[in-house]
Amino acid sequence: MIRRAEKKDIPRLGELLSQVDLVHHKGRPDIFKIGRKYSDEELWELLGDQTRPILVYADENDRVEGYCFCILQQHIDNSVLTDIKTLYIDDLCVDECQRGKHIGKKLYLAAVELAKESGCYNLTLNVWSCNPDAMGFYLAQGLVAQKVGMELILNQEELRR
Repeated sequence: MIRRAEKKDIPRLGELLSQVDLVHHKGRPDIFKIGRKYSDEELWELLGDQTRPILVYADENDRVEGYCFCILQQHIDNSVLTDIKTLYIDDLCVDECQRGKHIGKKLYLAAVELAKESGCYNLTLNVWSCNPDAMGFYLAQGLVAQKVGMELILNQEELRR
């Protein structure tokens, strides 16, 4: 049920990307516009990039019900960072109608396996504070904070819009 995304999946990936965008927009409309993280053209390119694997969960009819966008990262000869290889989860989504069926956990565990197979030292991701469900999910999977992003909103009027 978990496989690499294919070009035929682009329309469904687009639908799911829109669901994620709406969660972020509702949580922080001062930061997130309504739209999608990747256009169809960008998805087409990503599917050909071996350093950016996309895993999908497909049901028995091969309908994509969730995805996990990954990025293999390594900072060779960086003046500060070691040369470790990391699998970064760029985005993980389960269709809002399919949540509670452990699809997210299956996708996450598949990403962990991909990281191990790729010789990665660790797996990382970012989660927005305005998405407590995602935060709880990742904590339940055993992830711990690696770093914390902080902000001071200088114009409170912008936040209320």
